Amino acid sequence: MKVADYVINHLSQIGIKDVFVVYGAANGDLIDAFTRNDDIRYVAVMHEQGGVFAAEGWAKVKNDLGVAIATSGPGGMNFVTSIGNCFYDSIPCLFITGQINSKFMRPDESIRQIGFQETDIVSIVKPITKYAKLIDKPEDIKYELEKSIYEATHGRPGPVLLDIPINIQKQEINPSELIGHDEETTSAYSIDVIREQVKEYIKDLKNSKRPCLMIGGGVRLSGAVDELLELGRELKIPMFPTWNALDIVCSDYEYYGGRIGTYGGAGRNFGIQNSDLLLAIGSRISGRITGGNIHTFAREAKKYMVDVDKAGLQPKLQQVPFDVNIYSDAGLFIEILRDELEKINDLPDFDWWVDRVMGWKKDYDPVTKDMYKPKKYPHPYAFIRILSEEMKSDDIFAADCGGNIVVSNHAFETKIGQRYFTNNGNSPMGFSFAGGIGAAIAANEKQNVVCVIGDGGFNMNIQELQTLINYNVPLKTIILNNHIYGITKAFQETNFQGRAEACGPIGYNPPNFKDIVEAYKIPTMVVDDGSDYEKIREQIKEFLNHKGPIVMDLNCHEYHTYDPKIVGWETPIEDMYPYLSDEEFNNNMYIEPIGQERVYPDLIKNELWDD
Repeated sequence: MKVADYVINHLSQIGIKDVFVVYGAANGDLIDAFTRNDDIRYVAVMHEQGGVFAAEGWAKVKNDLGVAIATSGPGGMNFVTSIGNCFYDSIPCLFITGQINSKFMRPDESIRQIGFQETDIVSIVKPITKYAKLIDKPEDIKYELEKSIYEATHGRPGPVLLDIPINIQKQEINPSELIGHDEETTSAYSIDVIREQVKEYIKDLKNSKRPCLMIGGGVRLSGAVDELLELGRELKIPMFPTWNALDIVCSDYEYYGGRIGTYGGAGRNFGIQNSDLLLAIGSRISGRITGGNIHTFAREAKKYMVDVDKAGLQPKLQQVPFDVNIYSDAGLFIEILRDELEKINDLPDFDWWVDRVMGWKKDYDPVTKDMYKPKKYPHPYAFIRILSEEMKSDDIFAADCGGNIVVSNHAFETKIGQRYFTNNGNSPMGFSFAGGIGAAIAANEKQNVVCVIGDGGFNMNIQELQTLINYNVPLKTIILNNHIYGITKAFQETNFQGRAEACGPIGYNPPNFKDIVEAYKIPTMVVDDGSDYEKIREQIKEFLNHKGPIVMDLNCHEYHTYDPKIVGWETPIEDMYPYLSDEEFNNNMYIEPIGQERVYPDLIKNELWDD
C-alpha cells in the first residue's frame, strides 16, 4: 500500500466523509488515493483559502475533525489564514500539504530555495498549530497521522499540519509493520482540586447577591451544551454568552441575559458589570469582552475562570486577573458542580436579580422600533431580526466578519437547537461564504444553512460560487451590501475626521453581484426597498423556502452605524454609546460608576437614513 492510500484510508476509518482540496502536482498521489476508497470523497474548491474555511465550517457543524489538502508552496501558504482561525478559536482541523521531492529540498536554512515551489510550510505554521511535522520517512506515517489527530482533538482543540513530500506519498509500506501513537490514558486534571474549588464557588454563591455566568465556546467543544443549560436551571442565575457561544446560551433560553462586550447590545453589559460573583466557563476573556480599560471589567465581582488552557489560567498572563483559576475541561467542571449542588438545598433565591437582568435586555434591545420605519433602503438591523424570527430552530447561521458580524450579533436572536457561528479570534473577511459551504455539506441537506456576508467579504471568496454549482450545495447567502467597507469607514469617521480612504467610494466599489451570480447560473434575489417590512418578511420567507443555492443582494446603501458600542479605550463597557442620561445610567448601577468624562465619536450624518 502506498503512503497516500494509507492516509486517505485512515481518514475514512475514523469517520471523515468530506475532505476539501485544491489539486497540485505535489498532492497528486493523495488526491488520486480517493479513487480507491468509496467511503470518503474530496470536495474540490476554487482556492485553498476557500477550502480551509470550508473545512473549518464543516468542523464547527460536526463538532469533529475538519480536513483539507493543498499542494506545496503557494497552496500551503494559502492555508495560513484559516490555520490561524482554527488556532485562535480552538477548532480541530487536520491540514495536509504536499511537498516537493525530498531529494531536492534545501539541505540547510541558509539556502533560500532549491526545488520549484519549495516552501518550509512547517516552520511557517508552527506558531499557529498545536503540532506540525514534515514526514521524511514513510514508516513514520502511522505514528505522525495518529499523533496529529490526537493533538487536534484533545485538550484545547486546534489545528495540526502534516507536510508529505511527493516521493514519500508514492512509497510502499506494510501497514501491519507500522508503529502507532499511544494516546494518553491519564487525565491531566485533578478531580480533587476541582471539587475543592467548586465547593469554594458554592460557598461564595450562597453569600452572593448578584451572581452571573459567562459562557464561551469551550462548552460546545467539550460536548457539554445540554449539561450547561441544565446547570443554569439549577442555579437560576443570569447567563451571558460570548461571541463564540451565541448558539449555546440562546436568546430563548430562560436565563439568557444578553450579549456582552464592546458591542454588547442587549443587556447593555449592566448584568456583568454590576455582578458581585462571576463564573466564566470555556472562554479566554478577550478584549472584545472586557473593553480597553480591563481594570473596570466586573470590577467588584469575585471572578472564577474555568479553562482547559493552563497558560491562560496564570494570573500574570491574563488581561483581567481572575481570583480563582480552575484547570478543567468545561464538561468535567459542570459535572462536578452539578454533583455538588445535589448535596445542598439552601441556595439563595436570585429571582429579583434575574428579573432585573431580563428587564435590561428588554429595555435596551439594539433593534429599536425606529429601525422599522419606512426608509429608502432596508435597515440591516431590522432585516436580520426578521430573518432570525423566520429561521427554524434547527437551522444553521454563519456570520462573516467586519461590520456585518456586529449587525448579526446585535440583531439575530438564536433559538435553542440552532447553530450560529463565525470566526472570532482571527476574523478574516470572506470566511462565512466558504465556511457556510463546509457547513452546508456537513449538514447534508438536513438543515437550512444561511450565510450572511458583507459585500467586501463576498468579493474575497466570490469564486466559490463555482463550488456551489459543482456540488449543488444548498447554501443560502445574504450579502449585506452597503457599498463600502462599513466598519472601516465608521472607524475612520471616529478617528480620522471623516477621511475615508481605501474603503469606498475611494479605493473600493462593489460590482453588480446579481449579474455575477447569475453568470454562475445561481438564482438571485434583490431586496432594495425599505418602505415595507412586511414585504421584506415575505421576501425572506421565499428565500428560506428556496431549494438549492441562492444569493440575496440586500441593498443597505452606505449604512455603517453599529450601535451600541464602546467609544474610547478607557470607557468601561457598561457606559455604551449612544449614552444614557446621567440619571438613567446611575439608576442602572448597583456599583459605583467610574465617573470619567465621556468620549463622543465624530460621526458624519448620512442623509440616506433621514426620515
